[in-house]
Amino acid sequence: MARPLRVEFPGGLYHVTARGNGRLAIFVDDSDRERFLSVLASIVARYHVLCHAFCLMGNHYHLLLETPEANLSRAMRQLNGVYSQKFNRRHGRPGHVLEGRFHAQVVDKEAYLRAVCRYIVLNPVRAGFVTHPGQWPWSSYAATAGERPVPAFLRVDWVLALSDTRERAEAEHRYRQFVAAGLAETATSLERLPADLVEGVAAVPPSARTSIRNAATLVEIPRAQRFALRLPLATLFAGVNLDSINERANDFNHLWAGRLIHQHLLQSGDLPPIEVRKIRMDREFHVALLDLQIRVDLAFASLQAS
Repeated sequence: MARPLRVEFPGGLYHVTARGNGRLAIFVDDSDRERFLSVLASIVARYHVLCHAFCLMGNHYHLLLETPEANLSRAMRQLNGVYSQKFNRRHGRPGHVLEGRFHAQVVDKEAYLRAVCRYIVLNPVRAGFVTHPGQWPWSSYAATAGERPVPAFLRVDWVLALSDTRERAEAEHRYRQFVAAGLAETATSLERLPADLVEGVAAVPPSARTSIRNAATLVEIPRAQRFALRLPLATLFAGVNLDSINERANDFNHLWAGRLIHQHLLQSGDLPPIEVRKIRMDREFHVALLDLQIRVDLAFASLQAS
């Protein structure tokens, strides 16, 4: 079976992770981590990807990547492929280094960029490797906080700009305070955020919504991505009392209403045809149609009585 495709769009911001095959180490020592960052630097230059944060652990890594050219899959295939070859060659190992494909979570730039950056650099602390992120040399914390020169592949200006100050030293100070505030939290920043604001509709810019709608007809793309813009039935049928007619939910003598609404949804262009058909098969949809039919029948009866 072919691998699922990914919905990508220009300017997409992704929290990217990959783990070692069988949860084995992908960084045996610091030389491996240096090699990985060297490959990452070449990928950033070749594919014009922007790296805003990173953290290299033992058996996995975290990256915060922006793709102005909507080429995340190509860039990650090159990154993971080249590093895996270097790792196997150095350690004399065959087979896969990484477990499956990389995981990419779309991030809302405006609301949660700093929160995701903090989550990434706090990973060594939460894993018990160190007590402060500044003690872990294999993350973007020190460079962003002004404690170490910024490597060529890392972009820190955007993160610092969120501190709402024009003074770089003050922005770095506020960043250190922001990260330090996360040390005392019992839950990670991302665990407390609404999922739909970290990824999904809220994270997708209007310019990308057309691409997602077009992708809804491609079965190779995972369902969660194909129908990211699907309106919930509660929105489509706001104000309909489903409980009062639940006992008649299996009455399908209202197909005429289904055809009318089917035609309306198709003409509106908000949903692709395949998604409209899926909505028509939903039980709550038929219950709502039955309520609509009852209201129309009552209206006709009232007109005839008058």
